[in-house]
Amino acid sequence: MKLWVLVLILASSVFMGSQDAPTSKTHSVLEKNVPVPMRDGVVLRADVMRPPEADKFPVLVYRTPYGKDTAQLQYTTFKHAVERGYAVVIQDVRGRHHSDGDFRPYENEGLDGYDTIEWAAAQTWSNGDVGTFGLSYPGAVQWLAAVQNPPHLKAMVPAMTFSTPQNFFYAGGTWDMSWIEWIWDDIAWDTRAKKNLPGPRTYREALAAWNEEGPKMLNTLPLLDVKPLQQAAPYYFDWLQHPPEDPWWNWSELRDKYSHTRAAILNLSAWYDDNYGPEGATTNFAGLLLARKAEKDPRTHLLLGPWVHGVDSTAKTRSGERELGPTAAIDYDEVVLRWMDHYLKGMDNGVDREKPVRYFVMGRNQWRDGDQWPPTARETSAFLAPASDGSSAGRLQSSPFDKQDSFSEFVSDPSNPVVNMYDSSGAHDYRKLASRADVLTFDSALLQEDTEITGPITARIFVSCDCRDFDLWTRLLDVSPDGTAINLMSPGLDVLRASYRDFSRGRQLLSPGTIYELKLENLITSNVFLQGHRIRLQISASFTPNFSRNLQSGKSEVNSVEMKRAHIRVFHDAKHLSQVVLPIIPVVR
Repeated sequence: MKLWVLVLILASSVFMGSQDAPTSKTHSVLEKNVPVPMRDGVVLRADVMRPPEADKFPVLVYRTPYGKDTAQLQYTTFKHAVERGYAVVIQDVRGRHHSDGDFRPYENEGLDGYDTIEWAAAQTWSNGDVGTFGLSYPGAVQWLAAVQNPPHLKAMVPAMTFSTPQNFFYAGGTWDMSWIEWIWDDIAWDTRAKKNLPGPRTYREALAAWNEEGPKMLNTLPLLDVKPLQQAAPYYFDWLQHPPEDPWWNWSELRDKYSHTRAAILNLSAWYDDNYGPEGATTNFAGLLLARKAEKDPRTHLLLGPWVHGVDSTAKTRSGERELGPTAAIDYDEVVLRWMDHYLKGMDNGVDREKPVRYFVMGRNQWRDGDQWPPTARETSAFLAPASDGSSAGRLQSSPFDKQDSFSEFVSDPSNPVVNMYDSSGAHDYRKLASRADVLTFDSALLQEDTEITGPITARIFVSCDCRDFDLWTRLLDVSPDGTAINLMSPGLDVLRASYRDFSRGRQLLSPGTIYELKLENLITSNVFLQGHRIRLQISASFTPNFSRNLQSGKSEVNSVEMKRAHIRVFHDAKHLSQVVLPIIPVVR
């Protein structure tokens, strides 16, 4: 979920006094609510922490919608940065907490970030070299500012963030429903308090009200009829008016702008991060390498761990139900500051001599360093085939199923969708889904040896439907000998709306009964399936409440309630070779 989990405190509580104050423990100076003017006259406010010496320092900028006061209670990076000789600017973004203006998530962060970076560079305590860091929204704001090309931005560590609105606001053409909870829990209450609107006006009140209001909002159709957010979050309804192919979204598109920044960039995400995270980090890394291919040092690295979304998760060795061993945790502050030490201070700390790619291999539970992403792999097709020997599950096999007119069929009912039984991120046991009549399951044979899959995974599925549209979910699972079926990524990387099968042509409804090839290319992981395990592919037409339901009537859930039950066929015959293409890494013995 996009929900940025905050500590259970009153977000309106004051972190420190408003006066400048040297602190005895960290020997730093703190200035509170320093005004930072934007080019349109709106004033944002920041806290500035710096060493007490009368000197000029490199500056780290952190911009957040969650409250700069709360950030300083939650995170240690600021204190550690000052101890290492940095000035730190911690700013409330436009319209949030102490800053003026109206908050429209992400939309103003490009120019506001540019202006803040250049303001920081011009201060008397600044040496003119500026870096940025942060995770989730504080990661996104870095990219949105960087592609505006602020001249004093030298380095950045954007963590667990996106590359494109098509896999951030949307995923595979479906609407990301977690925006509702994010707005309700983290944003709307502060807006209500500022504008004297009805409803919860503190973080605690919002959390308490979510238990009743949340399920109602998540089940509301059409999506434009979510009344509890209409006054506090008008931007949400503006977003819904723009389908994923609408050029309106170009303001948040990064994939064509990598040449716009010269900053040294460490891209950080995780296998169980929100769907946009691992895709965003790998896409941004590849885009930077391409934009800088003529340079000896492209000044970009990629770090992919096994965690869920959040700074605190990077210090943990467990992700959901999966224990990943003592080496899984990292020191997030050290990762950020070591990058800054090299690219802002010029320290010879070895960063530029390390392999540019570091990723965690689950199952083997070890880190691996490499020269490229993805690593060299043997692209191996696992073909779908019907069940045999009385099994309820179909097969994933190494050779195509060569019979004619072979297919598996299920009925999808939008009024009774497949439900994600877990409300937390991470690895979970999804074995129960195999018992649903509207879920198709395909299992490999028992693996005779450890099998590593690392890199992008492609599912090519041939389908037909007696409807005008449906969503295809293709979830990849690691099945243990005891039947436990663990997901390898968060929902959203594994879905494609059939009407967006060719995104370049926009939405194209289906002709009922016609066979189409649907190609899903965003699946990604690094996992060793151990000997005796199975590889499982599960197919369904819904997975709520993570993403919006396809009504299957050809109408959009944004403005319609018209549903249709649909018969969906998945073909696996000589003419229609449905398959999942797995990047298999040779196992080192």
